[in-house]
Amino acid sequence: MDEMEEELKCPVCGSFYREPIILPCSHNICLACARNILVQTPEAESPQSSRASGSAVSDYDYLDLDKMSLYSESDSGYGSYGGFVSAPTTPCQKSPNGVRVFPPTVPQAAPQHHLLPHPASLPPIPRNSCITCPQCHRSLILDDRGLRGFPKNRVLEGVVGRYQQSKAAALKCQLCEKSPKEATVMCEQCDVFYCDPCRLRCHPPRGPLAKHRLVPPAQGRISRRASPRKISTCTEHELENLSMYCVQCKTPVCYQCLEEGKHGTHEVKALGAMWKLHKGQLSQALNGLSDRATEAKEFLVQLRNMVQHIQENGVEFEACLVAQCDALIDALNRRKAQLLAQVTKEHEHKLKVVRDQISHCTVKLRQATGLMEYCLEVIKENDPSGFLQISDALIRRVHMTEGQWGKGTLTPRMTSDFDLTLDSGPLLQTIHQLDFVQMKVPAAPMLQLEECCTQNNSATLSWKQPPLSTIVVEGYILELDDGNGGPFREVYVGPETICTVDGLHFNSTYKSRVKAFNASGVGQYSKTLIMQTSEAGVPPCDIQSISTVAWFTFDPASAHPDIVFSNDNLTISCNSYDDRVVMGSSAFSRGVHYWEMTIDRYDNHPDPAFGIARGDVLKDVMLGKDDKAWAMYVDNNRSWFMHNNSHTNRTDGGITKGSTIGVLLDFTRGLLIFLINDEQQGPVAFEGLEGTYYPAISLNRNVQLTLHTGLPIPDFYTPGEADPTSSVC
Repeated sequence: MDEMEEELKCPVCGSFYREPIILPCSHNICLACARNILVQTPEAESPQSSRASGSAVSDYDYLDLDKMSLYSESDSGYGSYGGFVSAPTTPCQKSPNGVRVFPPTVPQAAPQHHLLPHPASLPPIPRNSCITCPQCHRSLILDDRGLRGFPKNRVLEGVVGRYQQSKAAALKCQLCEKSPKEATVMCEQCDVFYCDPCRLRCHPPRGPLAKHRLVPPAQGRISRRASPRKISTCTEHELENLSMYCVQCKTPVCYQCLEEGKHGTHEVKALGAMWKLHKGQLSQALNGLSDRATEAKEFLVQLRNMVQHIQENGVEFEACLVAQCDALIDALNRRKAQLLAQVTKEHEHKLKVVRDQISHCTVKLRQATGLMEYCLEVIKENDPSGFLQISDALIRRVHMTEGQWGKGTLTPRMTSDFDLTLDSGPLLQTIHQLDFVQMKVPAAPMLQLEECCTQNNSATLSWKQPPLSTIVVEGYILELDDGNGGPFREVYVGPETICTVDGLHFNSTYKSRVKAFNASGVGQYSKTLIMQTSEAGVPPCDIQSISTVAWFTFDPASAHPDIVFSNDNLTISCNSYDDRVVMGSSAFSRGVHYWEMTIDRYDNHPDPAFGIARGDVLKDVMLGKDDKAWAMYVDNNRSWFMHNNSHTNRTDGGITKGSTIGVLLDFTRGLLIFLINDEQQGPVAFEGLEGTYYPAISLNRNVQLTLHTGLPIPDFYTPGEADPTSSVC
């Protein structure tokens, strides 16, 4: 009940309500506080119509009163009327919550909180007084009744009383003689509080007393002081009890209110019925609020758990950060040692070069100095003939020695400066730019089911990232199984969020899933989507065999450039006199399939070929010339079957304009059968067919034909028969 305490306190004085009254805006205020926040309005501003305060004011009156609101935005929602000529000259006082209050007109002692004097001793309320709700700031002009026109909130007063009683000091036993002990129970029938010794002595649980009901003291105190439901009286007719409820004014009324006509035209209902109805509505509203409160409690538990997780993750993250920085420091120290070793090596190299040059120059200088001294001594000799004997040799030696001190000899081979400069700028810039990035593994994508679909043996899948995900995604990986419950395999890797997979098996169930990836790694898979390729039909002759009804067109992407397409790629012709190949847009690998072609134009007796082919069939020769196609070519008189340029089973019967050629492909038995004008043409054309095949046709400029797909298998053919030729109608 502690959470309820704020609901029981007056917004003006901040204490528990004392004699609360209900303002027209449905907020409550103490009667004493209401007198304190009254403001006198100027005479010229008072409305001519006296809108009654209290319960008789309708919702429409509230709107009008809002338009006449006397507060201003520049005064925090409350008006001080010092600017009006007729306003009182006495400065305004303020209530505890900052509301400007009208000063008392007669001297009085400082009011004690929540203690009201007798009504007869209260000063009269000035005329044209206005009260402003301290919560919603809605203003209202009081009528002649003043504050008596507002109904008292007896329910709130009762709740406040019970709450204060529950918070009062512990009750004492009523039967202890000297020092009463704390009561532990109360007997509702005896209306007496007992401590444990007195209860055992005076109220034993046997005999007639065994049927008495013992309750905790707090509950007993509330039940003792709970009074019968009071009969409310009308605020306008004090002798009349409130017995009806005005639906339009939303207020209880008495019989006299109805007789006087004030509510005569309004819809009224019995007070008790509306009381029960509103209780039920409040209970229903509380159920929803209770659900929200339960969710809020669970949410708070989640937030508290998040606080704990944040603290734990913070410690872990700090440790990880310290480890990463320590690793950077270790790497820098290792690099520092390498650079110092390089500097030391350069230092030793320079010293060695300079020392070697010093040693070399010292030797040469010693030799030159000795030669110079020797020559000077020779010059001192006075023997001309002896001097001339050695002078030429000495001159040559001097010149030779001088030549040894040639250009560069007296130049240092090494500078004292170190030609090494540490390029730390990029590293310092990188360190300064070192920061955290929100880079985590992407969340699992969400498949957009409304955009996922299958058509024939193709499947289109679409996905997106979760709405609240802000993690960078570099691409997606789409996986499908083999349509038979096998392992998943990747069918697409890239940045797109939609992908169409062609060449699947007909009449097969595929499982698909997708996951996202970025530089941090690969995220989790999405939910698995199950997709069914093509619709399946059941032939009436054999319920156990399944045929697949497929729709497809001619494929311009894989056709020879000389093929001309029209009619949404269902009609084709050719610009060349040579045979050119075109294939269908769907490939088959399972089931039983049947499609037809109608000859729209047939000139000069050409021989177009019809059949099936692999995806890499030759496009510039007649269908069946290579080992990638199985076909029947036909002219105006007869037909042949051809595969790998081998012609077999010549059969009479040709085609003309308007003829229909049918192709029946049965993977359940590996058979290929041809029909002309709904009649089987020759025996079974080819057997033992396995793998994936495309419908294929070759034609030249003398033929134009139209494709018809989505057809059921012919009635004469029953999959699984030993000899399909015997079933010809």
